Amino acid sequence: MKSPKLFVAILLALIITSCGNNPGTEKNPFSLKIENTQKAYKPSDNLSVSIQNKEGIEIDSVVYSLRNKKIAVSKNNNKQTIPLQNQKLGKDQLKATIYADGEQYNSEAEFTLLASKKPELYTYKLLETYPHDVNAFTQGLEFEGDTLYESTGKRGESTLRKTNYKTGEVLQQVELDNQYFGEGLTILNNKVYQLTWQANKGFIYDDNTLERTGSFVYENSKEGWGLCHSDSKIYKSDGTERIWILNPETLAETDYIELYTHTSRIPKVNELEWVEGKIYANVWEQSSIAIVNPENGAVEGVIDLNGLQEKVTQHPDLNVLNGIAYKGEKDILYITGKYWDKLFKVQILKK
Repeated sequence: MKSPKLFVAILLALIITSCGNNPGTEKNPFSLKIENTQKAYKPSDNLSVSIQNKEGIEIDSVVYSLRNKKIAVSKNNNKQTIPLQNQKLGKDQLKATIYADGEQYNSEAEFTLLASKKPELYTYKLLETYPHDVNAFTQGLEFEGDTLYESTGKRGESTLRKTNYKTGEVLQQVELDNQYFGEGLTILNNKVYQLTWQANKGFIYDDNTLERTGSFVYENSKEGWGLCHSDSKIYKSDGTERIWILNPETLAETDYIELYTHTSRIPKVNELEWVEGKIYANVWEQSSIAIVNPENGAVEGVIDLNGLQEKVTQHPDLNVLNGIAYKGEKDILYITGKYWDKLFKVQILKK
């Protein structure tokens, strides 16, 4: 009788042999190649691509797609030109689905798309200074009429509040459970949406009473940082170069943009504000705001806000700029930061 150890060894050998002969492990006979290889491309460029056919199999058709959206079809032809004019910026993968001999094969090729122009540079003029709660670790800031809504962070200190922006008085406030670290907020259709940082959860409130009416979870985005909205979409940052696009009815993440200039990406995107058709994105630990095209992620401008933090009371817990609010006044923003005792009204000017 064979020993138990010998039996196990024979069984493992049979399994390995069987796996090695599995037709499903055969290599893909096709690969996607970018012929005009570059370090990065601009929206005015085209990708010239071809299918490398290693076994000479007759190709019926090839469907090209980006982010699961079909962008081109090649019939009985393994070469294709892919225009980049209307594509979103960033690192992406062009996918080719090859139909041949009754089978379907997939192959991908990575490329990087940058903005077409250098961003405009802006500075500011200080117009007014208002008091602000020095104990507020500001994470989100947004006006609804004359009322300034604010989300604050830190576990055990996180709140959602309404304030009188001129006096700094807190008019109404709700506290988050100690397990949550409050993050960005936005207000749409009489609802306040508030993110938390690492709990994969956001909350929904009635904008009048601040009564919590629901919650939502994140999907592909891993953390909650900033929020803003247009008339039809909610935008969410997650601490990377990505801003996610959310369906305002379901809060499902339907797509994303990545923030890129003409030379590089903008990482660690934080607090967001929707201003005159653009996303204004605070860059974490930087006294600057990127002006972003919401269609493709191009950074069209950069606002230099250096000097504001030096105008607040300096104390050991003082932290970075992180609060952008827009009240409908052209070229006017309201700016504060984490544990700042002032809120600044500034006019944005071209350098």
